[in-house]
Amino acid sequence: MKSTGIVRKVDELGRVVIPIELRRTLGIEQKDSLEIYVDEDKIILKKYMPNMTCSITGTVSEDNLSLLDGDLILSSEGAEKLIAEIRKNIT
Repeated sequence: MKSTGIVRKVDELGRVVIPIELRRTLGIEQKDSLEIYVDEDKIILKKYMPNMTCSITGTVSEDNLSLLDGDLILSSEGAEKLIAEIRKNIT
């Protein structure tokens, strides 16, 4: 993780402004949704990509496979589960 040198205060409602330089760099636009993760003592914000949610496991990742013109999104685990289910029902 690299430091940006940018410091922001949390306001009385618990809000923090993400500087425009970072939003531009990360492609975050107004009204975009962000996912919030906690990793020990860190808060991680990531642009939410609902179209990359695995149809089987619910895992969201840029590494997920997009199949059938985006109608089917699969993580590697979801693909394995789907293949196993298909094999079970074919034989």
